[in-house]
Amino acid sequence: MKVLVATEKPFAKKAVEGIRGIVEEAGYELALLEKYADRAELLSAVADVDALIVRSDKVTAEVIAAAKNLKIVVRAGAGYDNVDLEAASARGIVVMNTPGQNSNAVAELALAMMIFMARNGFTPGTGSEIQGKTLGIHAYGNVGKLVGRKGKAMGMNVIAYDPFVTDDALFEADGVKRAASVGELYEAADFLSLHIPATAQTRGSIGYELLMSMPKGATLVNTARKEVIDEVGVVRAMTEREDLKYITDIAPDAQAEMAGKFGKRFFATAKKMGAETAEANINAGLAAARQIVDFFKTGDTRFQVNR
Repeated sequence: MKVLVATEKPFAKKAVEGIRGIVEEAGYELALLEKYADRAELLSAVADVDALIVRSDKVTAEVIAAAKNLKIVVRAGAGYDNVDLEAASARGIVVMNTPGQNSNAVAELALAMMIFMARNGFTPGTGSEIQGKTLGIHAYGNVGKLVGRKGKAMGMNVIAYDPFVTDDALFEADGVKRAASVGELYEAADFLSLHIPATAQTRGSIGYELLMSMPKGATLVNTARKEVIDEVGVVRAMTEREDLKYITDIAPDAQAEMAGKFGKRFFATAKKMGAETAEANINAGLAAARQIVDFFKTGDTRFQVNR
């Protein structure tokens, strides 16, 4: 079996060493394609591989068609919208992710972003504290739960909404109030932390009406996906209300407009940083390698996201 790690944004050296150890101990061959600049390099590299590990790299129908021997793709991270699931399923290729491996890194970043905005981007002037403020969490999965727990530890009041988490006890155990609707969540949140995936239902769902319903001085924090934001609606809301703030880990298409219009009320990281810690990098990479070995050795498909 040949396993390819294809990463335009490479894993840390220690992560690559760990992946190599897991793969080669299982008796498989490891190939690396790092910092590739041309799509043709990826298409050539996948031609003879049985397994593929990626980060945010696009595994399109074209890539899948070029990978004649491919049996499994593992996205080292939680999201998997960078993989064409339909094309993979049509070929009988298993697609997996590594849920939970990057969660703490993303949660810490979300809280750091809140503090950054509360303190006016660390520029001179009177800021505010996050203690005593209400933290709204949109989607209470692995990352959302950690954000809630860390927010509670910092003295915040936490409310969350997730239509897929139906057991009230899960919220109660963390001391988190469960919102009955998206509207109730946004109306209560001084800081709203987004953790929803980009799906047909969520794309462009966060916009004018939700932001306009938020309390005075509220901040929207996006460490999820760019696609869930209605950028036109956000610009309109922030134009009409000079107290609203938006900070994102995924640069919007309207970044130049937002930066020009809103100054310190808007900030976007230079590159997506949610999983950019040494710990998350290593955890996700090693998890991906183990999942591939377990798949080939025992047929384990616990983390499969397509059918």
